[in-house]
Amino acid sequence: MSTDSASPELEARVEEQLAAMREGSVDFYGEAELRPRLAAALREGRPLRVKLGMDPSSPDLHLGHTVVLMKLRCFQDLGHTPIFLIGDFTARIGDPSGRSKTRPALDEEEIEANAETYVQQVSKILDVDRAEVRFNSEWMSRMTPADFVRLCSHYTVARLLERDDFAKRYAAETPIFAHEFLYPFVQAYDSVALRADIELGGSDQTFNLLMAREIQRDYGQPAQAVITHPLLVGTDGRDKMSKSLGNCIGISDSPENVYGKVMSIPDSLLTDYVETLGAGEWPDLCADCREPERGDPMAIKKELALRLVTRLHGAEAARLGEEHFSKVVQRRDIPDEVPEHTLSLGDSGEMGLLEIVEKLELTPTRAETRRLVKQRAIAIDGERIEDPTLGLQAGTFLLRVGKRRFARVTLIG
Repeated sequence: MSTDSASPELEARVEEQLAAMREGSVDFYGEAELRPRLAAALREGRPLRVKLGMDPSSPDLHLGHTVVLMKLRCFQDLGHTPIFLIGDFTARIGDPSGRSKTRPALDEEEIEANAETYVQQVSKILDVDRAEVRFNSEWMSRMTPADFVRLCSHYTVARLLERDDFAKRYAAETPIFAHEFLYPFVQAYDSVALRADIELGGSDQTFNLLMAREIQRDYGQPAQAVITHPLLVGTDGRDKMSKSLGNCIGISDSPENVYGKVMSIPDSLLTDYVETLGAGEWPDLCADCREPERGDPMAIKKELALRLVTRLHGAEAARLGEEHFSKVVQRRDIPDEVPEHTLSLGDSGEMGLLEIVEKLELTPTRAETRRLVKQRAIAIDGERIEDPTLGLQAGTFLLRVGKRRFARVTLIG
């Protein structure tokens, strides 16, 4: 269908919506095909179906995930139907995108536990009451072996090996297991099952998203448009934001931690964070970043931290997060309220520092704890610790990890 005979008002709405869809994107595949579908949908008062899938491979989402979640909310605000797809079936396979080796398999209980947290976290960005929340086990668990054979017959191994991560692993003689080839087929079929008009994803998902366009055609459906978005660099300024790397800011992190972690990012990341996370909503901050004379990096960073905490936790929480940062980090005071924990030493009569920090979940990994010790960023009763193998005996002490995490710990025999 062409928009040539559309009214000027309809044409204006189409252009306005397409501009909103392009905002902040890396690539927009199938835009020309989408234009007449969008015009028809607007003319008929029929929303487009917009899909965003995430695998529950860990219990926590982070700011990197909010980049595409904000775009999904944009579609919701435009009057379309957002579909948040929880990949409980694909999580059993493991997404090979960007991986140099096979992902470890997750058991069903772990997947279910992780999935339970997703809707609550996503609701901080998306109005889930006006969205479809689906699980791809709904249709994939009902597939017969014959259905799988039919699905896999639509793509060749040679095409799969063109994929960058598979090609690199093949060239390096790193094992590629047969089940990993199934992942893009299942993700593609999700678009068939949901009759998606548009799919969103990170730029690392491009192969999977474009494959879905071909599979939809093979199943007699119009090909979805694909809009990819930039990957957010983690707080270390080097790698993609990831919980496993300890460089992430979690959606469910406390307001104090979100504020403090944003304040800790390198100045070199400031423009990227403002433009990528702003989702077109913060033109004033973007201008400040592009024109340094308009404001100093510390002031911009504080404003960014305030707006991100407000987005995730509300204005009052943002104010308290700002106060906490000023008191605890800038003035180096001890917070008024410090969480208290009691741990049993058992028969050994001693517990290692790494184990204590792990039990209290003050860092994501023991490797991160060791790194902080090396940087002299962990203190007990104000004394900086330099030995990661330190053992502690019965007693009570104030533990500080990094600049913002405090715990009053009592060890009992």
